[in-house]
Amino acid sequence: MTVPATLDTVAVVGNGLVGHGMAQIFAAAGHRVVMIGRREGSLAAAMDNITKSLAAFEAHGLVTSGGVSATLGRIRTSTDLKDAAEAQLVLEAVPADRAVQDQVYGRLDAICAPPAVFASGSGQPASELVSNVTHRGRVVAAHFWYPPQLIPLVEVCAGPETDPDVAPWLCDVLRAAGKEPVIVDKEVPGFIGNRLQYAILREAWALWAEGAASAEAIDTVVKASIGRRLAITGPIESADVGGLDTLHAFGAYLIPHLNTGSQPASAVTALVEAGHRGLPSGRGVYDWSARDGAALLKAREEELFRHLARDKARR
Repeated sequence: MTVPATLDTVAVVGNGLVGHGMAQIFAAAGHRVVMIGRREGSLAAAMDNITKSLAAFEAHGLVTSGGVSATLGRIRTSTDLKDAAEAQLVLEAVPADRAVQDQVYGRLDAICAPPAVFASGSGQPASELVSNVTHRGRVVAAHFWYPPQLIPLVEVCAGPETDPDVAPWLCDVLRAAGKEPVIVDKEVPGFIGNRLQYAILREAWALWAEGAASAEAIDTVVKASIGRRLAITGPIESADVGGLDTLHAFGAYLIPHLNTGSQPASAVTALVEAGHRGLPSGRGVYDWSARDGAALLKAREEELFRHLARDKARR
């Protein structure tokens, strides 16, 4: 298989939280984008979200008003999957429901002639998405992080049947669009980022559940220490910088004491089973009726914009 010689049009299949962010990214990078959804109403809502997001980018000096207009002008919406036929890159962002994904990939395989590349942003390995695909060499995983227009990372992982040229080609495309792709060399559940994230979350939940510290204390420990440092030096870099022998010796002592549960802490499970969904329902580990969740999300967004501004200054 050969990869596309040029990239003029990107199709985004799915217009939810991640899908509309993908559409914004590639339209802002100068590509024509067709965003395909199931309903006109949801597509209109997605376009409204893109418009609001671009307004925030303009407010932070990351795009001009002319750039906003040009980006919006490159996006069109459709409820017909056949409109993906014009694309050289198809980004899948449908719910992680295998039956739905199998149907979508089977139809896309018939609609889109090779060498159009199919990249899944749903967090599923490529090898699990090809049961209805004949041209399997063009299917690759491309795990964007939410919100994709603010988080630069994309984890790119080829499956055992993916053509060897596809992942490097996609990484080049992503870099040109301002993203920071990494190659995951081996299919593993959750790829890299989620495995690291859940290793921390499992330990944090366990510490809270066993009464080692309050949720506030645990979150403060992360935010006021490793949360600041890890943005500069990743965990393996930090260990090397700190002295591998020292960190290894402490690891030999501490690792046997870390939580190894195969399921989330039972206290967290009890909250979920009681209908407590965190901020969306008003209560989780925290009582969100007593906290300003909107202000917290806004502060996080502002910090992500500051990172983007620094990234742009370095380019």
